[in-house]
Amino acid sequence: MALSLRRNKGPSKFEQASDGSMTLIEHVRELRSRLFFASLGIVAGLIVGFIISNWVFDVLKAPYCVLPSSLNPNTGGCEFITLAVTDQLMLRLKIALWVGLIVGSPVWLYQLWAFVAPGLHRHERKWAYVFVGLAVPLFTGGVVLAYFVVGHSLAFIMDAGVLGEPTKLEVTSYVGFVMNMLLLFGCAFEFPLLLLMLNFTGVVTGRRLLSWWRTVVFLAFAFAAIATPDPGPFGMTLLAACISALYFVAVGVSFINDKRKNRGKEIYAGLSDDEISTLEEERIPVGASDPIAAPTPIESPTPVESPRSLEQRFDDMT
Repeated sequence: MALSLRRNKGPSKFEQASDGSMTLIEHVRELRSRLFFASLGIVAGLIVGFIISNWVFDVLKAPYCVLPSSLNPNTGGCEFITLAVTDQLMLRLKIALWVGLIVGSPVWLYQLWAFVAPGLHRHERKWAYVFVGLAVPLFTGGVVLAYFVVGHSLAFIMDAGVLGEPTKLEVTSYVGFVMNMLLLFGCAFEFPLLLLMLNFTGVVTGRRLLSWWRTVVFLAFAFAAIATPDPGPFGMTLLAACISALYFVAVGVSFINDKRKNRGKEIYAGLSDDEISTLEEERIPVGASDPIAAPTPIESPTPVESPRSLEQRFDDMT
C-alpha cells in the first residue's frame, strides 16, 4: 500500500524546478515561501541574540576593559558613555540582530540553497558544498584574528591620542568599530576561495595564479595597511602574512586540480589553443587507384511509354 502511494505521488518541487516543468508563478510562490521560512529563522535567532546580547557585549568590550590604568579611566570596572537616551537599547538590538543572523544562518542558508540548487548540475552542487564548508572556518579564522589585532592595537591607538590622558569611549562607536573589524577580516579571509573558484571553473590555471604572486603580496600589504586600526607594523604584517599564506595554499590546490584535469601534459606544452599539433606517424603516399569497368546496361522488357502531354496530365494533377 505504501509503495503504491509512493508511486502515485507526483514529482517534488526540487524535481519540477530541475526539469523545468515549474511555471513562473510557481517559482514566485516558492520564493515567497522560502523567504517566509528564512525570516522565521532570523526572527528565532534574533530572540536568542537578544537573550545573550549582554554576554556578547562583555566579549566585545573585553579589549577595552583590559587596558592598563594609564589608558582606562575606569576604576573598578569598565564604563562607557552614551550620547542619546536610546543608544543602549538600539545597541542591544543591533547586537541581537548580528547574533540572530549567525544563529539563524543554517535556516536561511538552507532556504537560499534549496531555491538555487535545482538550477545547478550535480557536480556543481558537489563543489558548492565544498566551498561552503571551507568558507565557514575561513571566516571564523578572520574573525578570531581581528579580535586578536584589536586587543593588541587598541592600547597603541589610545596612547597615541592628542589628549594625552585616559578618556572614556562612546559605546556605540566602539562596538561599531569592533564589529566592522571582525566583518572586514572575515571577508578578507575568503579571498583564497575566490581564486579557487576561478581555477575550478577553468578561468585561470595554477601557473597563471602563481605568476601574480608579486602583485598579490603587494595588494595584501596595502589592504592590511588600510584595514588594520594599528598604524604600527604588528597588525598590518600579521594580516598581510595570513592573506599571502592563504594565497599560496590556494595556488598549491590549483596546481593539484590542474594535474587532476591533465591540463599540463608535456605533449601540449608551448602550444596555443589554435595551433595544430604535429603528426609523428610516417606518411605513406597514395597512388592512383585501378580503373573500374562500367556495368553493361540492362534492357527493359517492356517498351517505354511516351510521356503524355501537359493537357493529358491535367486531370492527374488536379
